[in-house]
Order: sequence, then structure tokens, then C-alpha cells
Amino acid sequence: MNAPVLQIVPERNALVRLLAGHSLEITARETGDLAGAAPLLVPGTRLSVTFLPKESVDKRLAAVAETKRLGLAPVAHVAARRMRSADELDSYLGALADMGAVEELFIIAGDPDTPDGPYEDALAVIRSGLLQRHGVKRVGIGGYPEAHPKISDAKLWQALLDKNTALAEAGIEAAILTQFGFRTEPVFDWLNRVRDAGVTAPIRLGVPGPASAATLMRFAARCGVAASRGVLSKYGLSLTKLMQPTGPDKYVRALAQGLRSDRLGDVGLHFYPFGGLVETAAWIRAFSAMQGD
Repeated sequence: MNAPVLQIVPERNALVRLLAGHSLEITARETGDLAGAAPLLVPGTRLSVTFLPKESVDKRLAAVAETKRLGLAPVAHVAARRMRSADELDSYLGALADMGAVEELFIIAGDPDTPDGPYEDALAVIRSGLLQRHGVKRVGIGGYPEAHPKISDAKLWQALLDKNTALAEAGIEAAILTQFGFRTEPVFDWLNRVRDAGVTAPIRLGVPGPASAATLMRFAARCGVAASRGVLSKYGLSLTKLMQPTGPDKYVRALAQGLRSDRLGDVGLHFYPFGGLVETAAWIRAFSAMQGD
């Protein structure tokens, strides 16, 4: 009679560990959805506020302020190539510091092929000295288990190692947030490679929030993520029902299945809502509650 329980408990424990300390991604345009999402989230949940080119600094700062007001922890993004000068970066960090929201940031190169200013990539910002001046304690950097549509795997890998080293030298804690995906195989290959290289930073694996196949395919194509018929079918989506939404239950359970061992260290989840912030928060709450039953 005890055999089924012995099989369920390790999976449940792995799921609980995986969900602990999860984070979410939001854009400035989703500020209006924060009031509906906040009651569904654990107080202090990290919300990464993206740095989109069509959103003004004021709107990003407003999203940061509203996130903080609602008892959540904003993590502002810095897009290195969109910073037109050291003064602009200094001013942006200063504004975040004035709001009490500069302790943790996420720094990424950004989309432009040619930098708008002096910062070629995230490493240049990390080495600028401005982070320490403003009291930054923790910096998230990008991870790409399924590679990047514009950057070679070798370059991505070296950049990860260089940023991790530079942050350690600056006395700043590192964290890694990955691009979302649908396949566990490249995720586990990449996780093992990261840990084998001696990188011990906490890792949050990118997971799509509840969405339709059409939405997921659109974002996957934009980000260079594999989203074939077979991949999405395994994820629980049907290409014959493009608009039917589904949650990431199967994918999250598959990740937990492979993370029962402590060998891979601190690994959790980072959710990409794709415009469905309240729906994603509701899914997280319901799925987490199921693990406590």
C-alpha cells in the first residue's frame, strides 16, 4: 500500500523546491494588471521589469514603483546597448536607488546590432563601476539552453563565464535567468555544463505561462526557441487547436523529475506571462497549492 506514496513524495518534494523563490517577467504596459496579480503571488515575489525600446523610462520606473507598492520585489532590467551614455546609465540607476529598487538588477546586452552608446554588452556595464556606486548587490544575467538566434553558442558560453567572474570580482552576487523553452533535454545538458564549469549562481529556468499554441509559437519564433509540432504536442498543446490555452504543468513536472538530485544546486523557475500576468499568477498559485495537498 505504501509503494505509490513512495513514488509521489519525491516528485512532490522536487516540485516544491523548483517552485520556491520563483520569479516572473512583466513589461511596463502590464502595470495595470499588477493589482489583480499581486494578491495571487507570495509577498516579496521577484518581478523582472523589462527594458523594451518602445517604453519610456518614466513608464518603466512607474512599473517598478507599483510593483514595490504592492509588496512585490521589482528587478529592473538594464539593456546595455540602449544606454546612450554613462550619464544616462548613472541617472537611471540613481532613479532606481531613490525608489529603493536598485539592490537587484537584471543586465542584458539588448536588441540593437549597434550600441546606442558606450556599452557593447552586459559585461561592459558590470565593469563600469556604476553598479557598486549605486549599491547594487545582485545582478541577473541571461542563460540560453537552446542557444540564441543571433549569437553563437561559443560566444554565449564565454560571455556567461566572463560575466560570472566579473561580478565575483566586483563583490556582486550573480543569478542566471534563462530563455524559456519547451524541451527538458537541452535544459539539463546546459545545467550540467554550467555546474561542471564551477558556476554556482542560482538559476531560474524560463517557463512560458498559460497561453495558446498560437501565442507560444509566435514568441518562440521571435526568440529562436524550438516549437515544432512534436515539441508542442509533448508540452500538451495541439496545433489543431491553436487558440486553446494550456498551462505549463507537463513541462514543470518534467523539469522536477530531472531535478530530484541536489547536484545541480539552486534551480528554480522564471515565468514569462506573454501578456497574461494575472492568468500566470493564478496558475502558479493553483499549481503550488496542489503540491501541498
